[in-house]
Amino acid sequence: MKIKLREIPIRELFDGYKNNDEEGVIGYGGRLNIRPKYQREFIYKDAQQQAVIKTVRRNFPLNTMYWVKNESGDYEVLDGQQRILSICRYLNGNFSINYQFFHNLEKSEQEQILNYRLMVYFCEGTDKERLDWFNVINIAGEKLTDQEIRNAVYTGEWLTDAKRYFSKTQCVAYQMAKDYLKGIPIRQDYLETAIKWISNNQIENYMAQHQHDSNANELWLYFQSVINWVKVLYPNYRKEMKGVEWGFLFNKFKDKQFDAKELEERVTKLMQDEDVTKKSGIYEYLIDNQERHLNIRAFTENMKREAYERQNGICANCNQYFEFEEMEGDHITPWHQGGRTISENCQMLCKLCNRRKAGK
Repeated sequence: MKIKLREIPIRELFDGYKNNDEEGVIGYGGRLNIRPKYQREFIYKDAQQQAVIKTVRRNFPLNTMYWVKNESGDYEVLDGQQRILSICRYLNGNFSINYQFFHNLEKSEQEQILNYRLMVYFCEGTDKERLDWFNVINIAGEKLTDQEIRNAVYTGEWLTDAKRYFSKTQCVAYQMAKDYLKGIPIRQDYLETAIKWISNNQIENYMAQHQHDSNANELWLYFQSVINWVKVLYPNYRKEMKGVEWGFLFNKFKDKQFDAKELEERVTKLMQDEDVTKKSGIYEYLIDNQERHLNIRAFTENMKREAYERQNGICANCNQYFEFEEMEGDHITPWHQGGRTISENCQMLCKLCNRRKAGK
C-alpha cells in the first residue's frame, strides 16, 4: 500500500464543503468524500466535537488522519471522519462554543483556524490492503465497529441501498425487527446481522460478491422472510426473543412444518421450568431440539457427593471405581423425559461414560 504524509490547511479541507443527507458529505474542493452515503453516521457528542475545535484553536496537534485514493482520482476518508465533520460543522455554523459561532470570532481568530494544518496520510491500495490498514489504525478515539470498517472498504451502489434499509435510526429494518434484534442501526448492527444471516457468517465474502450490484433487494427480501417466519412461529412475543440468531434457524428449518399453537404451549411450560436457566434458548431448542441452548441447571456439589457415596464410587454405567473428581453428575431420568435436577435423580458416571451418553 502506498502512503504519503501531507499537511492540509483547514481552509482547503472546508473548500467546497457540502452536507447532503442523501448524497453524503464532500469537501476539499469537491475531491474528498468525507461521509459517503455508505459510511457511518456522525456520532460525536457535543463535548467531543467541541474538544476538536478547542484543540485546533490552541494549535495543539490532532491525531493523524487517513484519506484513501479511489479509482476516479478523488479521495475518501479512511480515518478521521468524526474530527473532519466536527471542524466543518463548526465552520458551517452548526454549533457554537461558549455561545460563539465561527462567524462571531475575530478575523484573526478565524484565520488561525483556517490556517491550522491537518496531518493527513494519503493512501493507495487494494480492498484487502485498505481493510487491513483500517484495522491497524482503528485503535483510538470513537472506535469503529467491524461493520463500519467493512463499509469503508466494500463501497458501491449495493451498500448504499443496503444502508437505506438497515442503517438509519428509524430505518425500515428497525421498525420491523427492533423487538428481535440487539444493537443500534446507526452503528451498523442491523446491517451486520442481516448479512451474517444470509451469508452464514461469511460477511466479507458476501459483501465482496455483491459490492457492484445495483441494489440490495436480495438482502432486504431475505431479512423480511426471516422476521415474518419468526412472527408466524411465535406470535406471542416475549422479551427473551430479542437477540436470538433467527436467521441461522431460518436457513436450516424454513421448510420444516411447525405447529404454532403447540410451540406456544411448550414455550409456556419451559418458561416455568426452573431447570431451564437460559430462557432465550427455549426458542432455538424448540426448533432444533438441542438441549445445550437451555443451559439445564447442573447438579450441586452436595447432590453429586450424595450420589457418589450412595454408589460407593462405582460408575453407574461401566461399574468401575473412580475418585469423585473423575466423575460427573448425570440425570437418571433424562431432563427431556421429565427428569428433574434433584438428588433423587442424580447418578455419578465416569467422565468417559458421561461423554458417550451425551453423544447419543
